[in-house]
Amino acid sequence: MEDMGVRILCPKPVIGRNEPGLQWLIGSPFFRDPLAVVSTFRCMHSAQPGRSIFSVDYAKESDDLRVILLKGFHVIGALVLRKDGDEVQIASQAVDAAHKIRKCLETDGFGKTSGKHGLIGAVADILSGDISFFVSCDGNGRNLKRASSVVYDTDPEQYVWETACLLHCKLPIRLPLYVPLEKKSSTSEIYSSVLEAAVANFKDSRLVCLIETSNKTCSEVPSPVIVRAQDFDSNINQPTGKLYGKAVQDTDVNLLSCSDFCLENKSKTKTFSAENADIVEVSLLLNRSHKSPESGAPFSTYFPVVEEIKLMVLEFNLDVLCYARRDLPLIYALPKLVIPGLIDQLTAMWKILFPDLLTSHHQLHPYQFNPPGVLHPIMTIYELSYGENETKQVEVRRSLHVRLGLPTDRPLLRISNALSFIEDSTGGSTRKKGPSILSDVHVGIPHSGVSGGVASLVQGSYEYHHYLQDGFDDSGWGCAYRSLQTIISWFRLQKYTSIDIPSHREIQQTLVEIGDKDPSFVGSHEWIGAIELSFVLDKLLGVTCKVINVRSGAELPEKCRELAMHFQTQGTPIMIGGGVLAYTLLGVDYNEVSGDCAFLILDPHYTGTADHKKIINGGWCGWKKAVDSKGKNFFLHDKFYNLLLPQRPDMV
Repeated sequence: MEDMGVRILCPKPVIGRNEPGLQWLIGSPFFRDPLAVVSTFRCMHSAQPGRSIFSVDYAKESDDLRVILLKGFHVIGALVLRKDGDEVQIASQAVDAAHKIRKCLETDGFGKTSGKHGLIGAVADILSGDISFFVSCDGNGRNLKRASSVVYDTDPEQYVWETACLLHCKLPIRLPLYVPLEKKSSTSEIYSSVLEAAVANFKDSRLVCLIETSNKTCSEVPSPVIVRAQDFDSNINQPTGKLYGKAVQDTDVNLLSCSDFCLENKSKTKTFSAENADIVEVSLLLNRSHKSPESGAPFSTYFPVVEEIKLMVLEFNLDVLCYARRDLPLIYALPKLVIPGLIDQLTAMWKILFPDLLTSHHQLHPYQFNPPGVLHPIMTIYELSYGENETKQVEVRRSLHVRLGLPTDRPLLRISNALSFIEDSTGGSTRKKGPSILSDVHVGIPHSGVSGGVASLVQGSYEYHHYLQDGFDDSGWGCAYRSLQTIISWFRLQKYTSIDIPSHREIQQTLVEIGDKDPSFVGSHEWIGAIELSFVLDKLLGVTCKVINVRSGAELPEKCRELAMHFQTQGTPIMIGGGVLAYTLLGVDYNEVSGDCAFLILDPHYTGTADHKKIINGGWCGWKKAVDSKGKNFFLHDKFYNLLLPQRPDMV
């Protein structure tokens, strides 16, 4: 190996520094530096828990990595976080562990990892965080040399994405499974044969791939092209050049590369990221029609059933994403990336289904995510037969957070965080119908006027919901409903939930379902207050709320310190209600010495259009003092107030 230098792309090459552990170093065969580390995954499966960190359950670990890691990335080494010990010996063991996991990840010649560039063995000190990098030329731990150089890249996004694209393939599959009701012992054999038959279809020479770009709005969209499996060349090593001056459908498919379906970006300020990468869409078809050399009449064959059986139709919605260099030939990318990705995902789903196939009804769905701090997308499979807040689903996400080194106090891998490859025609609004809804309307408003005060504001984005939106007349009774919609929009935009903003009727139906209201409440114009809002938030989002009761408006300034602490620690909007009126509180400006304070009020009683200037100038969003300069009380002294403080869920 000529160059033994290591390039670090990921911002945090070490995940955590609390205890010793083994971590996989991820790279890509498509990087110009074969030993460039793009991410780090924590090893999660130990064969002997509590024993050596090198006691790895490689079968379980490789099963997980096949699901999580996009084709186009692979393990290029391992890092050990240690307290003591000889670092060369530890690095040697790390290389051996990386070599074993790579062998487990090889699949029948498809997507095999090559050891010609060696493997990295890295050792990090648990106290100082210093990392020593070693490289094995032959892919095992017996011939280690210290890395000749270690470069920490200053623009890793450009390095990863400037010459790369994503291949995306969605494929629904329905597989019939005939299960004998008496001979349960033969179920496993039948089950395996069905999987083998399905996998064989992916390697069938009659397989046909339709290739097209995902961006249909550009005027220079290349025409779709068909690539047949018989043209695949999984042994090709050198990419071909890009073709110019010809329509794609008139060219030899052997000369086509991914770049033929990527749109040239003429902007000099292009942002490099997975979200902005060109996406090549791949659709798979199996051409079973062919010309027969002999003519004949159609016929059918009857196979009598000798025992009672049960017919099950298994449905799989495969959704695979692959990383590739733009100049990679399609006849290489399809058999080496897309096809193995589909096979691995189908096999992973199959393994989830098999243990309780006859007793449970699984709803499996793959999702892709690009969490902050990770330079490339990752994939996972979620079970949709139970909700996102149920223990099983939470533990799956928590395990992924730990493996990827993500914080566990915010939702980063919920369904609402998943990458979407369908353009949002609604402009990103959380509502499906109606006009656009303004968000973050408090940004840029004048100062509160509190001298020496400290402003504590809502953290994150929200939408402004108010009277008469969506053509629905709730004037005079719907202010608390609108405040609730604003609060739920905050949880949506912070990715704690993916539910739609509930309508007034849906809010009422929720209260009826939990037994708080009679059925006649649905469709009525009855007011709701803080308690009802807390019930709905708990039912729809699993969010708990704190309720503060204030006997009069004169006592509200006494709660400023508590409210400021809420915005600093929780950051959620607050509903404040008194009598038949409700407002949304977005912040407080408080001077602890003088006691002077102001409240940032978002008023849901506004009935106008989505005109930001009109809303601010009209005082529908702005700072309100308990008593203004003219001695006028905003919060009435003879009115009882409730404040609803939604708590940020402490969940992944």
